[in-house]
Amino acid sequence: MFPADAPAPRTRRDRCPGALRPWPADDGLLVRLRLIGGRLPARSLTALAAVAREYGSGRIHVTGRANLQLRALPGRDGRLAPDALRALEATGLLPSPSHELVRNVMASPLTGLSGGRADLRPVAAALDAALCSAPRRAALPGRFLFVLDDGRGDLVGRACDLGLTALDGRTAQLRVGDRHGPVVRLEDAADALVRLADLFLERRGTGPAAPWHVTELPAPLCAPEPPDARLPDPAPPLPYGPLPGGGRHVPVPEEGLDRAAAEALAGEAPGTGAGELVVTPWRGVVVPGEAR
Repeated sequence: MFPADAPAPRTRRDRCPGALRPWPADDGLLVRLRLIGGRLPARSLTALAAVAREYGSGRIHVTGRANLQLRALPGRDGRLAPDALRALEATGLLPSPSHELVRNVMASPLTGLSGGRADLRPVAAALDAALCSAPRRAALPGRFLFVLDDGRGDLVGRACDLGLTALDGRTAQLRVGDRHGPVVRLEDAADALVRLADLFLERRGTGPAAPWHVTELPAPLCAPEPPDARLPDPAPPLPYGPLPGGGRHVPVPEEGLDRAAAEALAGEAPGTGAGELVVTPWRGVVVPGEAR
């Protein structure tokens, strides 16, 4: 069994923030920008640092779900000021305004870079595309979370609504709430996960009392399966510092990254202007090593 929050009766819809549904805090509006598998283009980080400095607190914060947040943004009546929203859109980090709240896909940060049993970056991208392709999927709660472990075990113990764990380079076992699901081919995994998400939407109902999580449904989404013998043991969080495959894992302080720190990280990303960083669930940023 996977750890999961104890189900509790719901009396309101979730209020997880986004860019189009900011959270009204004491210092202004707070927005959250979702990153698929934590992947962050270096040029987007640089652009976001400029937005934070011009419109907000001047700092970029990271979350335990490997997303980004800005604070103290201007706006009124629960909406960002139009110029601030346009600046956020120009970063490239808001690719689907209609589905921004449901693009909650966490993946092993080093997948496809170093170690692991499979490169789950294509699975994460296909899952994101499938989520955004159907208008009905925008109704998923903002806290509904997909977790993809590439077989190294770093996220195998992370609570999720739906997810998978790679068993080898071709197959994975699905996770459905706090239970195991069927074994599927990796090429079919994204479709299998969105079918379960659709089934969740059908069964949860509507209204303020509708469940936010799979574990809150009165019956399982699918028949539980025994855990595959190839499932990895849980692994500790990725340590900060140099990484065995090259690059490093940089901690992000609680107060966030200022513009100089963000630009310095972006400047370390491999590639000329087109490099990519990876935000981790341990409030850090992976700067990959140069490709060999």
